[in-house]
Amino acid sequence: MAFLKRINSKAKAETNTGFGSNASSYGGRFITKNGNANVRKSGIGLFDSISWYHTMLNIPRWKFFLIIVLFYFLVNCFFASLYLLNGIEHLQGARVYTLADKFGQAFFFSIQTYTTVGYGHISPSGFTASFTAAVEALFGLLSFAIATGLFYGRFSKPKAHIMFSENAIIAPYNNGKALMMRITPYKNANLTDVEAKVTLGLQMEENGKITNKFFFLDLEMSHVNLLNLSWTIVHPITETSPFYGFSEAEFRNSVGEIIVFVKAFDDMFSNTVVKRTSYVFDEIVYGAKFVPMFTRNDNDTKTILHIDKLNTFEKVILS
Repeated sequence: MAFLKRINSKAKAETNTGFGSNASSYGGRFITKNGNANVRKSGIGLFDSISWYHTMLNIPRWKFFLIIVLFYFLVNCFFASLYLLNGIEHLQGARVYTLADKFGQAFFFSIQTYTTVGYGHISPSGFTASFTAAVEALFGLLSFAIATGLFYGRFSKPKAHIMFSENAIIAPYNNGKALMMRITPYKNANLTDVEAKVTLGLQMEENGKITNKFFFLDLEMSHVNLLNLSWTIVHPITETSPFYGFSEAEFRNSVGEIIVFVKAFDDMFSNTVVKRTSYVFDEIVYGAKFVPMFTRNDNDTKTILHIDKLNTFEKVILS
């Protein structure tokens, strides 16, 4: 991989970026496509390095429900085993014939105790069985309170419902060219005061050493009052741009990353929401333009936003 040895002298490097300058210490991209820092922490215990609350709020929906169901099943298996160890005869009303019947009766009694349903046809007798049932009932109340809080936290968490195009493009712009990315809202949220910031990270050779250099990219328009349709974020490649004089081959052979930050105000949550992503140079298409993604309906009464066209572009020849 050939590293850049020169950059436009009029482009000013940024120092207050939050990213280190030593390229040999970095592996892969700075920011993942979904906006998380591409960092794995070591030197600390697993349980100390993870916020389980944040993890449960941010994991995919199917993983969240799978964890809830597995936890529910395993907890009841555990308490059912305790009832069996204590003796099934201490569960009055249980009708047992085989080992499977014993476990089934203990398991469903555990579910009734854990959820505090208590149908009544089985009841504990003796101190050990009654104490186990009391502990399970308390544990059930606490765990359901935690699960309810997690459900509410996931449901009520402010989130920027914004999608980014999969690719950035180098497109024709005002008798020149520009770097462009496109974003759009994909849910029925009202986003106002939307602001975008774009930073370029480049690996460059400087005094025989590979370093990370960062540049703040000026935008044609960095703020819009309302985001209802799509917004193409445009960085004109002028004489002050670090991309000035970049050829297609330099984009293809250099190591760089475009980091995009978008901040907006969601009036439903009355809160500021943030979304970010990044594009490595392999995800930049040189010589393309985005295809329009909204049209009017047949009777000219509404505008139709085609979300599936967010990343649709066509190749063009750049002069």
